[in-house]
Amino acid sequence: MTSHVLDLAGAGIGPFNLSLAAQLDSIPQLSVRFFERRPAFAWHPGMMLPGAEMQTSILKDLVTATNPTSPWSFLSYLVAHKRFYQFLNAEYEAVPRKEFADYLAWVARGLTSLRFGASMREVHANGGLFSIATDDGPVCARNLSVGVGKIPTRPVWAEQLPKSMTFHSSEAAIRLGDVKARRVAVIGGGQSGAEIVDALLDLNAVSSVHWISRRPNFEPLDATPFTNELFTPSYMERFHGLPEELRLTHTRRQVLASDGVSASTLKKLYRRLYERKLEAAGGTSHGISLRPFRDVIAAEQDGPEIALTMRNGFDNSIETLAVDMIVLATGYRFVLPEFLHSLENRIELNSIGEPVLESDFSLTWDGPRENRIFVLNAGRHSHGIAEPQLSLAAWRSAVIANALLGRKHFDLGQLDPIVQWETQGHSSELSSHLGQAAE
Repeated sequence: MTSHVLDLAGAGIGPFNLSLAAQLDSIPQLSVRFFERRPAFAWHPGMMLPGAEMQTSILKDLVTATNPTSPWSFLSYLVAHKRFYQFLNAEYEAVPRKEFADYLAWVARGLTSLRFGASMREVHANGGLFSIATDDGPVCARNLSVGVGKIPTRPVWAEQLPKSMTFHSSEAAIRLGDVKARRVAVIGGGQSGAEIVDALLDLNAVSSVHWISRRPNFEPLDATPFTNELFTPSYMERFHGLPEELRLTHTRRQVLASDGVSASTLKKLYRRLYERKLEAAGGTSHGISLRPFRDVIAAEQDGPEIALTMRNGFDNSIETLAVDMIVLATGYRFVLPEFLHSLENRIELNSIGEPVLESDFSLTWDGPRENRIFVLNAGRHSHGIAEPQLSLAAWRSAVIANALLGRKHFDLGQLDPIVQWETQGHSSELSSHLGQAAE
């Protein structure tokens, strides 16, 4: 075993651990290392469709919200690439996702704490340290940061369908170019579903596209000012202090604040459909059907096609649809990574099987408090809908940095929120201030 002990070992190098690495780059007294099985940084490469846009401000990058003088900001990236003025002149309503991905890759190339092509294989807790087996050799660390991302969710009804006839939206950029199916169904009414429908309309081989969503309509992302208060540290602090039942209820109600379709994408799609209707003989739209308020309840392969059975929530009827291929824009779910299986029975889970997270984003387990296991992108139901988003990545990283140091290196104090969320003087105490260093 190596004699050097890391203060933090990170598993996975996606945007969230990359944010943490960028923030910790300003704290040289901490010894940290992050491990990633892929040979280089890649951010959702399967979803880099032409024209895809960010739904988040460029100021909500890896560092700026808590460390605006960091060399790893998006503005620093623009200056380094001599594009600052041209970027401003372009007046983007939303930043192209490919450019933001290039920014992330630029940061990843510049940080010395990252190890690509090296997986974290196994973790054991021994004598106040984590003993870690990696492809780079054995490592000891006082704390862990798990940022391996979520895995694609496939509905139960799709499990028995052949992979040649279905694929998840995470593979869209790779699979769409090879689609030869005439009739394609896209399941899921969020941004990914909308972008895939838009891309399918450009494929000559596809004669009809069916966009199916459980939601009552194809609904826009709610990015209005008061809704955006949900994406602030002040709201997250209050949300974390609520009972679990209330937190689960709130996240269900707030789905369109994080998982709706951008207004620009909806407008683009509607205009495409309008133009197709003008061009179609007899004035009828050809090639696409929009089916909101449908819950797919069964899917059966019937030779070269798939028979979908859906319940229509608008008129409470059952309808069927025959297609040749299905694209599942059905989201992602958290799964405890294999390298933590030795600790599985020591980790507290909530009522829906997710780790219980403390206010500093470390999971609750029966080990020493000074040995934290921070888990990123697993706190939607503990910290709110902003937790899986880029919006508060820089702030969360600063919270974790303060916890590692045991002091307030980053000033995380906030103004009182504009919206009064909780009843003043309510008897249930909120969790300890997220900006405080852990005891």
